[in-house]
Amino acid sequence: MALSIEISATDLAGTRFAVSPLAETISGLHQLARPEPSPRARGWVRWARDELARQPLRLAATWPLLVSDRPSWPQFLLPAPATTRTSIDDDLDALRRTTPQQVAVSLHRVFGDALPAAARELADAPKERLALVAAELRAAHDRLVLPHWPRIRALLETDIAHRAAQLTSGGAARLFADLHRDLDWSDGRLTVLTDQRDAATAHGGLVLLPVALGPDRVIVKRNTTTWTTLRYPCRGIAGLGTVLDRAPAPDDTVRLVGRSKAALLRALTAPATTTDLARELGTTPSAVAQHLAVLRANGLVDRQRHGRRVIYATTPLGRALLDAGGRDQDSSRAVP
Repeated sequence: MALSIEISATDLAGTRFAVSPLAETISGLHQLARPEPSPRARGWVRWARDELARQPLRLAATWPLLVSDRPSWPQFLLPAPATTRTSIDDDLDALRRTTPQQVAVSLHRVFGDALPAAARELADAPKERLALVAAELRAAHDRLVLPHWPRIRALLETDIAHRAAQLTSGGAARLFADLHRDLDWSDGRLTVLTDQRDAATAHGGLVLLPVALGPDRVIVKRNTTTWTTLRYPCRGIAGLGTVLDRAPAPDDTVRLVGRSKAALLRALTAPATTTDLARELGTTPSAVAQHLAVLRANGLVDRQRHGRRVIYATTPLGRALLDAGGRDQDSSRAVP
């Protein structure tokens, strides 16, 4: 089945990208609820489950709204970001501003007339319960997303830079064709392969929201409190799992480029800034910058500027070097 979204020239001009910490928090909670999480997020899920085993999170007001036997969940929990880069405070402020009428309509759309307990409590006291839900989501963000937010944000910003280049070089057709295999752009309509069968109009444009911790599919939401959002899986999430498992760089790579540069190569399988790398590796930004200059001069890492931030990432050549070293190391261990 498919959802067809009509996008006028004016709507297309208003289409924009955004980054949302709340989107990652909600997507991560959904992954944790699944018996089999998305392969894209397994590295993070393993880390998060270990963290929650150490100290559980209490989400009594929020969890029943997000995780139920219904095919959807109340969309006011994730308002479309008002700007390109929002903070978790921005996102939660927008959630708390949801009107009682919007809360009631969304809850009944998801749960029907017989609201379950958590939904009924929210409908009866929307202001107070929204504040509680926002506090629980903030706690989930701080425990599960914030420790990795510099890495996740770098992934999302790198993805947006790639999409912007596609739009510049090939227009909307190339942008949407590259965004996801389930999208098709033709004659002013964006067709999305989804579990919905209807048509819509993207009044004011779409908000295109890359997500690192979500499933490998596109999710369109028209019933947010603001714009229509299209959440899609960002590129390069596998690199985040590589970073989270904390395994050292292959011995052969270490012998070739040195321990510090090999550690940087492996750390940059997911994009990061110099400051982030220095903090993770326990060294100084100046030392990291010196090693990055050598690696970049030899084509093993590359960099992109995003506003005032410069984000580095391992190039295909650098990844090939790591892969070759890893294969040789595995082969040597297999010899009796």
